[in-house]
Amino acid sequence: MAEAAGTGTDAGYIRFDTALGRCALGWRAQAVVRFALPPAPLRPHWHGLPLHEGECPDWVAAAVADVQALLRGEHRSLADIAVAMPGMSAFNLRVYELTRAIAPGHTLTYGELARQLGDSAAARAVGKALGENPVPVIVPCHRVLGAGGAMVGFSAPGGVATKRQLLAIEAALRVREGELF
Repeated sequence: MAEAAGTGTDAGYIRFDTALGRCALGWRAQAVVRFALPPAPLRPHWHGLPLHEGECPDWVAAAVADVQALLRGEHRSLADIAVAMPGMSAFNLRVYELTRAIAPGHTLTYGELARQLGDSAAARAVGKALGENPVPVIVPCHRVLGAGGAMVGFSAPGGVATKRQLLAIEAALRVREGELF
């Protein structure tokens, strides 16, 4: 069940239930600008976005349904959900673009993403960019692992334990292990 207060639907945030617990999705105009894993915020405004209780735009409802499906274990791509991240550096935006291309159930390492960016020495910068990701799950930073598949770094609530849980839902741990053996 989704909770959505505010006047109008051009900007706001909505809370909704998932297999992980209550999440939140914030939007402005036609793009997602914030996403929170449990525990989702419950305040009148979150990052300047009013809490909506009731109707939300159809595209927001569709995004919520896709997130819920993914977190139930369906291999659902969220790559078509529009996101906006004003103020982010060009480097971060490129990291997010490459991260969004990682399919559910698959992983890359920080080093592999750095090589895709054309700078094999940028693995730490990739990690820093992913730590600043305002829309985890939609930009699936949980699919990025340390060298050798090490479970490191995740700034969302629950840290690495949440990352491991997300990867288990997507069966990505089995895929990575299968690649290694």
